[in-house]
Amino acid sequence: MVPRARVVLLGESPLVQEYAALCLGKGWDVHAHLNSDSADLGLPKGTKKVAKPTKAFTIAFELTNTNPEQKRKNIIDLDRLLGPKAIILSSSLTVTVAEQASWVSRSERLVGIDAFPTMLDGGLIELATSPATDEATLATAKDFVKSLGKESAVVQDSIGMVMPRVLCMLINEACFAMMEGVAAGKDIDTAMKLGTNYPSGPTEWGKRIGFTQVEAVLSALHHSFGEDRYRVAPLLRQMALRRKSNHKEHRVRKEKLK
Repeated sequence: MVPRARVVLLGESPLVQEYAALCLGKGWDVHAHLNSDSADLGLPKGTKKVAKPTKAFTIAFELTNTNPEQKRKNIIDLDRLLGPKAIILSSSLTVTVAEQASWVSRSERLVGIDAFPTMLDGGLIELATSPATDEATLATAKDFVKSLGKESAVVQDSIGMVMPRVLCMLINEACFAMMEGVAAGKDIDTAMKLGTNYPSGPTEWGKRIGFTQVEAVLSALHHSFGEDRYRVAPLLRQMALRRKSNHKEHRVRKEKLK
C-alpha cells in the first residue's frame, strides 16, 4: 500500500476539484493549483492552495485536457520541482504518455490516466504507460488508485484511451444527428436511455462533462489519426466555443471587481 502523504494537483476545472475531493475523502493531504485560464469553481473544503509543487509531494496529478501549452508547462514544472521518488499521474486523453515523456528528464515516473469530468463516478481508472515508464512506478500508481477505492486497468497509450474516446464519439454522433434534423437532443437522449439502457443520453453527458472537454478529445483524435470519423460536429464546436466565451467573460468580470 502507498503510505498516506501529500498530493498535489495541477490543472483545470472541474478535474482538479473532482480529484481533490476523491483524495480528501480517502485521507490524503491535498494541495492544488488551477490553471490561470480555468473556470474558478472553488476548491473542496480541506484543499490547500499551492503556488507551485515542491519536493514535499509524493504523488502529483496533471489534469489539463484543453490547453496543450499549459499542460506541457505543468508537466515540466512537476518534473523539475518534485523529489526524485515522486510519481506523476497525468491525464493522457489529448496528449499521449509517450509524447509527454519526451518533455521531461525523469520520464520513468510518468503514468497516464483517463481524467475526464464525471468519470470518477464509476469504479475504474484507466492507466497507460510509455516505453520509459518504470515497472515500480506503475505498481505505485495501481496501489494509489486502490487506496482511492477504485479499480485500475492498464490500456494502450492512445489518444482518448477507452471510455472517454467511446463516449466522445457517441456525443459527437448525437450532435451530427441534431444538425441533420434526425431528432431533437431530448429525444435522442430518451431513445438511447430506453433503447440501450444507458444511464444518461449523449447530450446530457455532453453537458455534464463539458463540450470543451469533448471537443478537445475529438480534435486530438482527428489530428492524431486523420480520419473523418473523428471530425468534430460543427454544432458541438459551436457549443464548446460558447462555453469558452462564457468562461472568459466570467474571468474578465472577476478581474474588474478586484
